[in-house]
Amino acid sequence: MEITILSETSNPLLHRIDVSFLIDHTGATPNRTEVRNNLAATLNKNTDEVIIRNLRTQFGTRKTVGDAKVYENSNFAQTIEHDHILLRNKSTSQEDVEEE
Repeated sequence: MEITILSETSNPLLHRIDVSFLIDHTGATPNRTEVRNNLAATLNKNTDEVIIRNLRTQFGTRKTVGDAKVYENSNFAQTIEHDHILLRNKSTSQEDVEEE
């Protein structure tokens, strides 16, 4: 999976950067956790600071366009984002830790 950043827009009021990106992948569309981890590595951020908003794959292609919000720290992400978006972006390892 190769991620190319298409655009970055600073949003200082919400302490984040809005990022549009393109993913070249082989096989099926990668899941949200894989995309989040790879995008965080590409941007040199922690995965807790990256929130994937949406992923769109056009039928018959191996390219996916997505939008993400990259926060200055995870506290801003927790207070600004809606609960259903945060739940959608949880990895299975985080869910296991919270249940214990």
